[in-house]
Amino acid sequence: MLSLLGGIFLGWSLGANDAANVFGSAVSSRMLKFWTGAILASVFVLLGALFEGEAGIETYKGLTQMTLDLAVISSVAAAITVTLMTLLGLPVSTSQAAVGAILGTGILNRQLNVAGLGKVVVCWFGTPVGGLIFAVLVYKILAVLYNRHNTNVFQSDIGLRLCLIGAGSYGAYTLGANNVANVTGVFVGAGMLTVFSAALIGGLSIGFGIMSFSRRVMETVGKRLVKLDAFSALVVVLAEAMTVHFYTFIGVPVSTSQAVVGAVLGVGIIKGVNTIRRQTLVNILCGWFLTPVVACFLALAIHTATHLHYVPSP
Repeated sequence: MLSLLGGIFLGWSLGANDAANVFGSAVSSRMLKFWTGAILASVFVLLGALFEGEAGIETYKGLTQMTLDLAVISSVAAAITVTLMTLLGLPVSTSQAAVGAILGTGILNRQLNVAGLGKVVVCWFGTPVGGLIFAVLVYKILAVLYNRHNTNVFQSDIGLRLCLIGAGSYGAYTLGANNVANVTGVFVGAGMLTVFSAALIGGLSIGFGIMSFSRRVMETVGKRLVKLDAFSALVVVLAEAMTVHFYTFIGVPVSTSQAVVGAVLGVGIIKGVNTIRRQTLVNILCGWFLTPVVACFLALAIHTATHLHYVPSP
């Protein structure tokens, strides 16, 4: 059981950094209280992990041969990386941290599925682009539908709140389905867990991260990049959920943070690029590129440190 602590730590880090992004824009626009969003996100993350988490787990199993020792090293290296980025307030990719750590273990055991890794990396670049495209499309469609209904301010407020709750719950479901592989997938590859137990443990640990330490990154995505009104927040959540669910169908874990930031940028483009806070965007992009590199080197460093042997002097 102690061997799973690295995975549980990674799940907590994922929840703290990525999972609450599905409700971050709603909370920052004052349409939903933080604790309401956190509780809903935790419940639906677990449901998504249990019902649709298998595909991503199978993808990670195929990237490299994994022993229990390497699985622990991989999960701890990825968790430390994500936690460092979380402390900096950057919405980084837990998927990138997990794959970067797996890359480090692949270097150690001299076995890596290059084709599978290439597929994952291509999807990394496609995630923010997909979020941006979906955001533009959803914004235009919802704007037409919204303008056709003559509602007063009170009715509009209630309708937007209900839509944000529904969209956020869907986004949390897709997050659990897509990202639970980041948390416990390596332990399935090592033969320690079944797919169901990996999904259960991973989903619960992500939920704990949401409840305990997600508020700061919510503010980064929801306020510091582009200021969102309630309607734009709804667009962002739907676009993020649709993007992540698409990658769930093809079995590639991706980052909700990247999907959210892409969606937020799509809204920013519609409203005018001058609404985008460029320095925050630059910091986020730096975090994305550094994450897999840091995780890879941490995995190598942890392996080296844990396998040092004392040689007495003659």
